[in-house]
Amino acid sequence: MKFFIDTANLAQIKEANELGILDGVTTNPSLMAKEGIKGQDAVINHYKTICEMVNGDISAEVISTTFNEIVEEGKKLAAIHKNIVVKVPMIKDGIKAIKWFTDNGIKTNCTLVFSAGQAILAAKAGAAYISPFIGRIDDSGWDGMDLIIQLAHIFDMQGYTSEILAASIRSPLHIIKCAEAGADVVTSPLESILGLLKHPLTDIGLAKFLEDAKKFA
Repeated sequence: MKFFIDTANLAQIKEANELGILDGVTTNPSLMAKEGIKGQDAVINHYKTICEMVNGDISAEVISTTFNEIVEEGKKLAAIHKNIVVKVPMIKDGIKAIKWFTDNGIKTNCTLVFSAGQAILAAKAGAAYISPFIGRIDDSGWDGMDLIIQLAHIFDMQGYTSEILAASIRSPLHIIKCAEAGADVVTSPLESILGLLKHPLTDIGLAKFLEDAKKFA
C-alpha cells in the first residue's frame, strides 16, 4: 500500500518524505487556504515546490464544475510538472472530464467518492485513482471501511485498473484497517502516519535497553 500525505504544508511534507516511506501528496483548495496560499500564481508555484520535494504523484485539485472549465484548468495543472495528477470531483461533468483526460494521457484522481456506484463510473472513465472519503462516511453513521472492502472486491473481480486511494483518514487505526481492506493507497495527515510509530511496549523496551546499556559504559 502506498503512503501519501494529505497536506499543503511544506514542513510536514518534508518530515514525511524524510521517513523514506512517502509515495506522493494530495492537496485541495482548503489545504492550500490553510497555508495562506492565495492566487493562481501562488498556487502553481506551491505545486512546483511540492513536486521538487517528492518523487511521486502529486494530486492538484480543480475548482471548476463544468466540463470545459475542468478540462482547461486540468490542462494547466498537468503542465506544471510530470508528476501532477489532476484531482476531479465526482460529478457528471467530472466523469466526462476524467474520460477526456484519460484519452489525452493525463492522470486523474476522482475525489469525493462515497459509494460503489460512483467509484465504478470513475473507474470506467479511466481515473488513475479513486478517493473514497472514509472519515466523512464514518461521520454520517456508516462504516467507511466497508466501502474500501467492497471496492477492492469489485475492482479485483471486474479487472479495473484504478487504484483505491483511501482519503479522509482520521487515525493510525484507519491506516491499518485500509491496508487490511485492500486499499492501494492511503492519504492521511502527518499525525496519523507518525502515530503508526507509537506503542507503549516499544517505549518500555527501549528504556530498559538503554538502562542496561549504562552498565557497560
